[in-house]
Amino acid sequence: MRSIIKLVLALSVVAVLAGCDDTPDEENYYTAKGDMANMYLLKRPESFSKFVDIINKSSMVSLDLLGTYGSYTVFAPTDEAVDLFLAGRGLTSVDELSVEDCDTIAATHIIEQSFFTYNFSDATLPTMNLLDRYLTITCEMDTSETETVPINYYINRSALIIHRDDSVENGVVHTIDHVINATTEMLPDFMLQDSTISLFTQALFLTHMDDSLRDYIDENYHCSVDSFADGVCHLTGSTVDNVSYMEKRYIAYTAFVEKNEVFAKYGINTIDDLRAYAKQVYDEMYPEDANVTDETDRRNSLNRFVSYHLLPERIIYNMLTCDNRLLNSNFDRRHWDVADWYETMMPHSIMKVSFPSGSAAGRYVNRRGVQNHKDGRGVLIRGSKILSPSESAIDLVATNGVYHYLDDIIDYGRRTQEEVLNERLRIDATTLSPDFITSGARGHGVRGTGGCPEYPGQYGARSTSYDPAQNPNTCLAFKAGSLKNFKFEDTKTHIHVRNRYLDFWSYQGDEVQITGMYDIQFKIPPVPEGEYEFRVQVCIGFETRGIIQVYFDGAPCGIPVDLRKHGDDPSIGWRSDTDLGDEEAIMAYDKALHNRGWMKGPASYGATAADGTGGRTLQRTIRDDMRRIYTTFHSDGKTDHWVRVQQKLETSNGSFAFDYMELCPRSVYNNELYPEDRW
Repeated sequence: MRSIIKLVLALSVVAVLAGCDDTPDEENYYTAKGDMANMYLLKRPESFSKFVDIINKSSMVSLDLLGTYGSYTVFAPTDEAVDLFLAGRGLTSVDELSVEDCDTIAATHIIEQSFFTYNFSDATLPTMNLLDRYLTITCEMDTSETETVPINYYINRSALIIHRDDSVENGVVHTIDHVINATTEMLPDFMLQDSTISLFTQALFLTHMDDSLRDYIDENYHCSVDSFADGVCHLTGSTVDNVSYMEKRYIAYTAFVEKNEVFAKYGINTIDDLRAYAKQVYDEMYPEDANVTDETDRRNSLNRFVSYHLLPERIIYNMLTCDNRLLNSNFDRRHWDVADWYETMMPHSIMKVSFPSGSAAGRYVNRRGVQNHKDGRGVLIRGSKILSPSESAIDLVATNGVYHYLDDIIDYGRRTQEEVLNERLRIDATTLSPDFITSGARGHGVRGTGGCPEYPGQYGARSTSYDPAQNPNTCLAFKAGSLKNFKFEDTKTHIHVRNRYLDFWSYQGDEVQITGMYDIQFKIPPVPEGEYEFRVQVCIGFETRGIIQVYFDGAPCGIPVDLRKHGDDPSIGWRSDTDLGDEEAIMAYDKALHNRGWMKGPASYGATAADGTGGRTLQRTIRDDMRRIYTTFHSDGKTDHWVRVQQKLETSNGSFAFDYMELCPRSVYNNELYPEDRW
């Protein structure tokens, strides 16, 4: 009897081991030379005739599409798989399926980007299929038949890949033993079917927060071209991007959910128990709202508890941080855990998601520390671990979102606000709007706009060619009104997210590129009550950077800053650590530079060295990779703050390379006992 032993792989472990992969080198794969994906299917009627019939009956997908040059992944169900699907529906023939049924089946099984199994990990594929859904990969170890230990790959936990990696001229075909399940439920209804989280979903519906999770597509969004011919613009300057607007604006959500068994560890077994827990946590932080009993009121304690678990964007497991087995090597993970911060759907609250390495590897909510030990200020808080797809045991991806299991309770109580978040928050610009994330612009190529030349996790080479045929770096742009948390006018400002590159100076390998005679405003994420320093990283020293004026809550942050100057200009005064000499001199210099309103880039991240040695060029060592300190401000923990950046130089080609911001509490930037670290 076949014995399948589940291999529980947190994605961080996968990152170290280069994926749950037992496949041979790519050159050893079967190749259907000269065949496109459509011909591969047509030449094998004994295996795929019924899947071909489904495609032919579909109005969304055609065999002609799979015969075009491009990049496709086809998960092809066998005739036996289709028969099983039909039998489950009480049908005997493809002829009995509706056109809509065939649309759903055909589009579910095709992705407009090539994914070989060596690209797979225990996660969700980062490009949507033609039905605009994400497919989840889970990995299991098969020890039944050979002395080796092959890996089995399941798609949405419903279809096993039984023959893998058949390379065709325009992509790859994987044969599967079942038709892939394609959910049609919105996130709250999908969660309602999961009996293991019934206590949380009861609270979700009682607070009516489920009503806030039902949007899917912005019907008012239209991809008009305006000033850019054919939706593509070619930018000049030191680098070139081919840029397309998104065709549709999707709206989606992420929920972090405790199972009933996790609540039970704290004696929470009923909805009244959960009400009491929420009241204890949030009445302490918001005593002025202690008497708000209407659970649909956003100030109510149970409402706050539920809404803190929700994000207004869809973030699949392997995109919770800037995960990639290659990009992770650009971090100094001995001193810095990879992390991102997200505004939640609880008003004026923020969540930290960490990806430590080492024995503590995995994804965590509201963790503080480095690897499995205390950070430089002596704090280690484990946080709540987010279970990987294989650990979750079921598929958790709905039509308009995804939910993740947690192994401990999360909240925005005193410990989270006063201990976890009492640190420097280095917030990547690509996380500032839900539209950056849900659209797929952050972290990988975009389906339907050219994408990257290969799996986005491998990172295509940068190009400075103006010829789209020679430049595969298609990025996603956003029009005014289609980018939450940002305000700008299309006539003055162009904004897009760059693809990630290993050898790029930007933190996490990408940035938000803002160009034109721009005048743009953005909302900064909420932070707990306290005094903060507001900083922005910028790569200076390019003529196109221009002269900018920054405003915080409408007030100018000093005089305009000329970003065309290099870091070693006397007005800035950058000097290398090597030239400075010993540690005492470096610390004194850092303090003096800070007093002039500047900081070097961090030592925790570096681009891959251009010399091919595999080393890192740390941002701290780059003359023009600087952080500009614009102002200090007070947060009451209950008020929005807006930043305005305005190009003052008369040019139609100005550029603001918005990489990340830092919101640094006074306890960090003005602490004699624990001076701010350089990581």
